Amino acid sequence: MTDSDKSKKDLILETAREIGASKWTLAEIDQLRRRLQAEHGEAGKTSSEYIGDILKSAGWKVLLTLQEEAEEQYEEEFEDLLHFKTLEDAEVSIMRLDELMRKFQAHGEHAAVERVLGIARLGKRRAEMISRNHKVEPHKREEKVEIANWFRIWLETPDAFFDWLDVRKQSPDFRARFPETETLE
Repeated sequence: MTDSDKSKKDLILETAREIGASKWTLAEIDQLRRRLQAEHGEAGKTSSEYIGDILKSAGWKVLLTLQEEAEEQYEEEFEDLLHFKTLEDAEVSIMRLDELMRKFQAHGEHAAVERVLGIARLGKRRAEMISRNHKVEPHKREEKVEIANWFRIWLETPDAFFDWLDVRKQSPDFRARFPETETLE
């Protein structure tokens, strides 16, 4: 089959197999696009977006935005961040989110920072949703209201959050509402 008999899709998939990338970021797609044009001239001219669509439809992992690349790069670190069965679990989750956010900020990984903040917003929404579920026992709903508040405050003022949390856990209101909670001194 000559180049003129092959569809653009066939050329893309054939060249992609030759390159053999396990995932396709903007850089790999651009490499494929340039190679198509160099090897096939006018028949190989196409956009990066079209190449990405063809690769996705063929079942390859395609990361077309910097955020998708950051998410893929740090996916292991994002796994299992939201655990808040108890107040202690929630505190650990927020600590891990805070550590990741600060690490990504220090390395200028803005997309990864946004992902951490998105996960925290999801945690807040999940806690709020559980707190409104009347099938959940009242004490657990009260804990989820508290946890949603923790996420809100961390999202609004991450630099002051842990000092605030120490004060909050020592407050008479907190101790009255959650007497079983261990206070870590």
